[in-house]
Amino acid sequence: MKYKLTNYFNQTTARLILRACHEEDIPKYESFFVLNPSLPYLGIDLTLDKTANAKIWIENQLSRYEKIGLGHLAITDKSTSEFMGTAGIIPRLIDDKPYMEIAYSLKQEFWGKGFASEATQQLLKFGLAQELSKSYVSIIHVENFASKKVAINNGMKVFFNIQYLGMPVEVFEISI
Repeated sequence: MKYKLTNYFNQTTARLILRACHEEDIPKYESFFVLNPSLPYLGIDLTLDKTANAKIWIENQLSRYEKIGLGHLAITDKSTSEFMGTAGIIPRLIDDKPYMEIAYSLKQEFWGKGFASEATQQLLKFGLAQELSKSYVSIIHVENFASKKVAINNGMKVFFNIQYLGMPVEVFEISI
């Protein structure tokens, strides 16, 4: 199913711009794949170098945009245009059941400043306004305490635990 949503690829908050990824972003995304403690939680191939991972990441998002009209967005600082990380709404199948995931990951220098909560709250607001779903999940590795904090700040609670992409995860959920 392809979603045709107004302004998904161009959202803003008080401090952030959430926009579509482009091939020209590959050099910006390379920094995301260097010394980032959350990389083991993203289900990526850690044996690849930063350029290969950035290229694969962008290609995956462009493919998602084309096929489903959703995917990870680039997060940039509104005042400086600095690339900060990624967040998006991603349709997922978990145990053959459809879910809408609010996914997010920031470069470490932006942790603990409320940016992830700000971006994900915008995505929740957007999803609700577009009536994509009445509930949203975030799939978080059991050891990813920073992401768990963001989910809790968004009013999410642990819904269930599973193995996902070969990793132990907690699925946090919020229902509206």
